[in-house]
Amino acid sequence: MSTASHALHDEIAATLARWEADEARVRAALAPPGVTRPADVAHLSGLEFFAAIGRGELPSVPIGASMDFYPVEYEEGRFVFQGRPSIKFLNPMGTIHGGWIAALLDSAVACAIHTTLPAGRAQTTAELKISYLRALTHDVPLVRAEGKVISAGRQLGFSEGRLYGPDGRLYAHATTTCAMLQPR
Repeated sequence: MSTASHALHDEIAATLARWEADEARVRAALAPPGVTRPADVAHLSGLEFFAAIGRGELPSVPIGASMDFYPVEYEEGRFVFQGRPSIKFLNPMGTIHGGWIAALLDSAVACAIHTTLPAGRAQTTAELKISYLRALTHDVPLVRAEGKVISAGRQLGFSEGRLYGPDGRLYAHATTTCAMLQPR
């Protein structure tokens, strides 16, 4: 291996180690999966809602536990989920099923929009477009789906997302339109 190859290998290993540590920290704080009643969280902004989940004060999200992905970073207008593309998500051709990738990206782009919401508001995905750039296999230990808001208005929110590995390889990208829901 050349010096440049060793440096790249070391950089990827360091990223993977940091990602593993991030996931362990997050998982240690999460409460068991469950469903929160909207009335119980109506007083929380989008950011406050995710902070309460992250502190274990609200149940963690069932789909994340069942599909091996977890929220690892968020701030207003940005949300990152990390997932493990394991053999249980393979399609018949031996690559990770596009539905798993879509669920991960949908979560990232929709939650990015949700971080911008004031207390009492919610959103729902109205449209999701995924472009698959290369096959994802279970040989990739972890991936991250990062969603970033393009625009969040009173009625519609738009965001985009990228699914990438610890080596920086891009596997898929997405765009979404979310409808903003009014309080009942």
